[in-house]
Amino acid sequence: MDAIVLLRDDHKTVEKLFKQFEKTGDEDTAERRRIADQVVEELTVHAWIEEQIFYPAAREAAPDTTDHILESIEEHHAAVWMLSEIKKMDASDERFKAKMSVLMENVRHHVEEEEKDWFPDVRKAMGRNRLAELGQQLEAEKPKAPRDPLAVPSATA
Repeated sequence: MDAIVLLRDDHKTVEKLFKQFEKTGDEDTAERRRIADQVVEELTVHAWIEEQIFYPAAREAAPDTTDHILESIEEHHAAVWMLSEIKKMDASDERFKAKMSVLMENVRHHVEEEEKDWFPDVRKAMGRNRLAELGQQLEAEKPKAPRDPLAVPSATA
């Protein structure tokens, strides 16, 4: 699978989880916890494969995207810390929904920038074969990626 298609599929998966979370009522703490746990895992794995494999390859192939990539890493930094807090937080905590809302806003902004502002440049610079090869690498790395948000490199950057 093409690396950019794989990353966009991840974005769609997370957006579906966000929509499910937004539909929950205040009494649905168990459902909120279940969805939040899935969000934490999905975004942790996604950030890991982007930072370990995709971003370095994109930066090499399309040096003009460097500023976008550095901004993305900073956005990851904020997101993984929020994810680590959400992971430990009780779903009945009055701030749980608010923290998830802020995370969702930040992730949606990040996704929009990636998909509209610089994925097209990376696609052009890499070409189909390189993106397919990179997609295989990303897919192979997913099961090995940590599930702890603070193990993502940007957490300490």
